[in-house]
Amino acid sequence: MIKKIKILYEDANILAIEKPSGILVHPDEHSKEKTILDFFKEEYPKVEVVHRLDRETSGVMLLAKNKKAYEFLKGQFQTRTVKKIYNAIVFGYFKNERGVINKPIGRSPVDFRRHLAGRGARGELREAITEYKVLKEFTSPQPSPYKGEGEKFTYLEVKPKTGRTHQIRVHMKYISHPIACDSLYNPNGSCPKGLTRLALHSQSVEFKNLKEKVVKVESPLPLQFRKLIK
Repeated sequence: MIKKIKILYEDANILAIEKPSGILVHPDEHSKEKTILDFFKEEYPKVEVVHRLDRETSGVMLLAKNKKAYEFLKGQFQTRTVKKIYNAIVFGYFKNERGVINKPIGRSPVDFRRHLAGRGARGELREAITEYKVLKEFTSPQPSPYKGEGEKFTYLEVKPKTGRTHQIRVHMKYISHPIACDSLYNPNGSCPKGLTRLALHSQSVEFKNLKEKVVKVESPLPLQFRKLIK
């Protein structure tokens, strides 16, 4: 069990933490495990989660120490003035070095846990825009189960312009480049050798604090990622 979560930035109102992969952000009625909120409630009794990261996603995450800070930061997310950058490792190589995925996201008709972009999406379709840039291409050391050669992967910088649930995971699945080790959106896909978690990391978040100062908080790339792209 992780005993301490690193604080990357702190002022009188805001915490930016380095969320580890594998920890829930909010309590789950089906689980009694410790959440991000549990880690900080004792020292900061009024702490609130401003935005969420999936359980298996790591990296920068913002917490508000009080209601005023929560509303202030929430407003920035709603007006899309917060700048977020993620790193991801996905299946396959890309034809273009940059791209924009502009495709509304709804619910999956077959699995309540999943969301869906494109044909078949159910319920309210919400605007979702994701920009990406290719940083490196590589081949996994182990052979592909479908080919005689190693599986091809791409290391990306990803900038979500909206904040839909599972947005990056859904959009990458939509363009047939699912994120590596994504058991929900690509359960039959293989993992690159040495990677034991979802290959998605919140690399940086840029926002204004309550003094209207622009703050950019960054989280180093996880060791498993670094070993793969070296």
